[in-house]
Amino acid sequence: MSDLGFLSYYLGIEVRQSNESITLCQAGYARKILEKLGMGECNPCSIPMEPRTKMSKHGNGELAVDKTLYRSVIGSLRYLVNTRPDIAYSVGVMSRYMEAPTTSHLTAVKQILRYVKGTLSFGCVYKKKLSNVELVGFSDSDMAGDIDDRKSTTGVLYYLGVNPITWVSQKQKVVALSSSIELEYVNTDKQLADILTKPLARQRFLELREKIGLRKVDSA
Repeated sequence: MSDLGFLSYYLGIEVRQSNESITLCQAGYARKILEKLGMGECNPCSIPMEPRTKMSKHGNGELAVDKTLYRSVIGSLRYLVNTRPDIAYSVGVMSRYMEAPTTSHLTAVKQILRYVKGTLSFGCVYKKKLSNVELVGFSDSDMAGDIDDRKSTTGVLYYLGVNPITWVSQKQKVVALSSSIELEYVNTDKQLADILTKPLARQRFLELREKIGLRKVDSA
């Protein structure tokens, strides 16, 4: 057996460790995704999805696009969500149209990629020394946001102290009639899971991106 030292790279995830923190980033992997669609030199944008965007399975006469390519890019983006909760909602929404993607769907995916281009070195930062190790979860949902079946999208975000440890953004399969033994109301301004349930305006998006623990980190 050989001691290879601290973990630095695993399945496309770049790991940086110091005495104070551990950072996870997928900059190299993200670059490969951009190159897959020939967007390595594209112009970046500040948000992954425009506010009030409403996508539909019906293309309204739009041209179909290559299903294989579309599914491949979506699959790659879904893996990128492992260290990028800021794109969990937009990637989740665009995953709903893999059966018959159209030009409008591909355009929306390209905006996600343009956002990724401008945030390549972003990742999660985990502090090692915590004064509080309480497990805290945030949960939020929109109201019948999917215009095809009127189902809602739920966002869930869990922290151990100040460190984000798990997150998910997905369309509800059923209507929930209950939530948990104790439910605490969270004001919209402090609802961190809001970024996982709807496309937000630039200022609100950047504010929540900072609050959920995503930072610009050193990457290869």
